[in-house]
Order: sequence, then C-alpha cells, then structure tokens
Amino acid sequence: MAVGQLPDQVREFARYLRDLLGRLDQAAGWCGVFWQRDPDGMRACLDGAEVPPWDVVQALLHDLAADRGIPEAERETDTARALHRASIAAYDARPGGHELLSDRLDMMLTEQRIALERQADLTRQLSAAVDADDVDRINLDLAWVRDDHDRATARCAEIQERMDRLVEAERPSWVDLGTAVSGDGFGVYPGGPAVPEASPSSSSPFLSSPSSPSSSPLFPSPDDELRVPRQDAAPAAEALDGAFGERGYEPVPAPDPEPAPQAPQGPAEDPATRATSDAVRELIRLRGEGRSGEAHGVLVEAAGWPADRLPVFAAELHRAGLGADWATLLWEAASLPPDRLVALADALAGSGRADDCRKLLRQGVARPAPEIAEAIIALIDAGREREARALLDSYLRVRTPEDVARCAHTDPRRLIPLLLETARGVSEEHHWDLVHALRVAGFSA
Repeated sequence: MAVGQLPDQVREFARYLRDLLGRLDQAAGWCGVFWQRDPDGMRACLDGAEVPPWDVVQALLHDLAADRGIPEAERETDTARALHRASIAAYDARPGGHELLSDRLDMMLTEQRIALERQADLTRQLSAAVDADDVDRINLDLAWVRDDHDRATARCAEIQERMDRLVEAERPSWVDLGTAVSGDGFGVYPGGPAVPEASPSSSSPFLSSPSSPSSSPLFPSPDDELRVPRQDAAPAAEALDGAFGERGYEPVPAPDPEPAPQAPQGPAEDPATRATSDAVRELIRLRGEGRSGEAHGVLVEAAGWPADRLPVFAAELHRAGLGADWATLLWEAASLPPDRLVALADALAGSGRADDCRKLLRQGVARPAPEIAEAIIALIDAGREREARALLDSYLRVRTPEDVARCAHTDPRRLIPLLLETARGVSEEHHWDLVHALRVAGFSA
C-alpha cells in the first residue's frame, strides 16, 4: 500500500517512530538487534506500511531509558501507547484486517509452541552437560528461547485483543453484550536477556506476511552474530514495564419474555444440534459476564467433539459474532492426535471451509517430526493429498531442515520423494538444505 493511501493515524505513528529512533544509538541495544535481524520490517514500520507489535515499541523505549534516562522514557511511554493504539485501530479497520490478524495469530501461536519445544530440549541438554563451555552455551540459548517465547506470548495477546475489537464492532445488535471496557490491552515485554554476546537458536517472524511466514525474522538464525542490549537497560525495563490488560463486558439484562402459546410438539432436537446450540449460548453468557477462563474451557471441550460437528459449530459461532472464539478453538484443535487432526481437516475441507482447513494444518506443524510424518501419510491415505502438501509446506517453512529430515524415518520410501518435491516448491535453497540434512541423517537423497 502506498504511503499516500495509509490512514492518517498510521502515518502519524510512523512519524513518531522515526523521531524516536532519531534519539537512539541505532547500532546498539534492541534497536540494533531489530535493524540486524529484520531491516525490511523496520523500514516498513518507519515508512508506515506496517505497524510494529507493541513489544517492539516497548523495547525501543527501554533503549531510550538507557540512552536518555528513565524520566524521558516514562514521559514518552503514554504518548507512544496512545499513538500506537490509534494506529493499529485504523490499520485493522481496513478491508481484510480480521483475516490478516487471524493469519498472524496462527503464526505467533506456532512460534510460541516451537519455543516451548525448544526450551524443553535445551533443558534436557543442560541436565546432561558436564563441560563448562557447553553449560554456558546452553544457558545462553535458553535465554534467547525464553525471549522468543515471551515475545510470541505478548503478540498473541495483542493480536487477540485486536481481533476482539473488530468482532465487537461487527457484532449483530441482537447479541450486543454491552460496552467493552478494555485495559491497557497490549503485551508489554519485560526486556530480553542481557548477555555479552549471543547466538540464538530459533527464529521468530517480526512482520512476516501470511504467504511467507519466515521471510522477516525478528530473531537471528543459528550462528548469526548480533549486538544485544546493554545490561544497564535492565533497570529501565523494570521501571517501564506494564501488564496485560483484560477485557471485561457489561452484560445487558434481557427483558422477561411474554408467555408463548403452547405449540404442538415436533420431533425431538438432535443431541448434536442441541449441544452446539447450548455451547454457543453458554459462550455468549460467559463472554457477557467477563468470565474468559470458563469460556476457554468450553472451547477446549468443543475441540474434542466428533469432527463432523465442528463445521456446524464454526458457522454458529460466526453467526453469533464469536469468530474470535472459533480461531481459539482451531488453535486448541491443532494439538489433537494426528488421526483426529486429519479427520477435522477433512471435515472442514468437505464442508467448504478450506481456509480453516489450511489454518488448522499450519498450526499443527508445531509437533514432533514423527507425528507430522504420520499425519502426512494419513492425509495421503485418505485421499487428501492437497492438505498433506499444505501441512508439509508449512512444516518446511517454519522448521529446520534437520527437523524435516527426521520425518523420513517413519516411511523413507514414501516420504523422501514427497519431502524433496515439496522443498523444491518452497525454494531451491530449501531443497538443497534438505538434501544435505537427509544425507547427514543417513539417507541417500
């Protein structure tokens, strides 16, 4: 989008961001990290083509505290937050805003899971390490993986808040639950690891597009060198950090209904239909009372329903203005065992919900390689080769070549040709990286 077409609020925040960076040493601190990790993303934010996640703005304010002192950074925080809020509200209100946020939430949820998996692996390595250098290296990697997880968690909360606002604005009047009272509403990241030098072990998208989820990493790939924030930024981070805001709703009491005349009894309602209707009514009530934890419990339970019931549930949730709850349910469903994941993907595709099918498969890649391999084989056996390739394409884009090569152990004869073909479809670089990883793993590629 050309700058001249951008909403005024987005252009105003871009001007503010350029002024903020003008007061920083852009080669040091978090600003230096962001420029090194994602120069294209930084330029897009400064040009107003993108709005950075709030944790990025907060990190730049931490740099300001280190460079200019905490009082100046404190004065800037309220201004930055107000301009950022206005900017994302205008940015999200554009056509297709909800779909873009939904795709980015998928990616951040995947990043969050990958970071947890990597953290568990490093913790196991640390418990077995005996060499002092290995211990230091693993602890350093752990610090950066925790940084990955914290940022992904903050961004999930921010994106979900933004989606909730859009859904609330589009909610039909017949399910109006009152005025939403929002707190701060943005994840505030409490400063990353303060270490002399780092070589992080995972990557996480900054402002990557849905079609290229790993095109703009905010954190460097393995062996990349970077200058990390100064240790004297830590007190500033503690002084500036806030907390996540929580949404609440003021329920509007419904009038007592007039007694209705008795009608002849019709056929009994199907139990599955009744369960779906009951779940939607329960979600409306819980959201209206601000009981988000219990509402999430309803969604977790629904994710375990038979696959053929969930497309109907999706339609009812969207009809009730609860599209954000459906996105949450898909996230939960992505953790289902491979056979049930396949069944749900098949049900979604068969009911015309192809976008939801692809989204579910993208989110399902954050699991061990053998499970991914089993899911791919099951999809092919079920005649869903397109979905199998979509799952594998997503896996190739967000996991390392070594992870992808581990899939081959499940069924080398069937999987290796498919792995190589899909990798070539992503890029020649992916293809040759996978060829090398397969050879290292003992396969002839």
